[in-house]
Amino acid sequence: MPHRHAAVWIDHREARIFHVGPDAFDEATVRAPHRHVHRHPTVTAEHDHPADAARFYHDAAHALADAEEILVVGPGTAKLELIKHIHEHEHALASKIVGVETVDHPTNGQLVAYVRGYFRAADRMR
Repeated sequence: MPHRHAAVWIDHREARIFHVGPDAFDEATVRAPHRHVHRHPTVTAEHDHPADAARFYHDAAHALADAEEILVVGPGTAKLELIKHIHEHEHALASKIVGVETVDHPTNGQLVAYVRGYFRAADRMR
């Protein structure tokens, strides 16, 4: 069921996408790829592979494509990295982002209530 408003709660491990309506919501989760282990002859280290992050942000953006307005929330810098990815690669979504908020680790119910309140206030201001 398509909804006008969507929110994405994102950190570096997952993106939880919520399409929120007045009486119902749909949820989807996009998980970040596992860390890529790069083995060097003298050093064994764990590194993020650049393509993994790009794919993660692309998949999260794709899950938001049907929304008319998008709220981006999360506890750290992943929300800003998603916005940067959208501005660089997903141009059609950039104008749909109406807000960015720092939100720690809410339950689904808490997040849906927050999103409904956010969009209700935004709609009243218009």
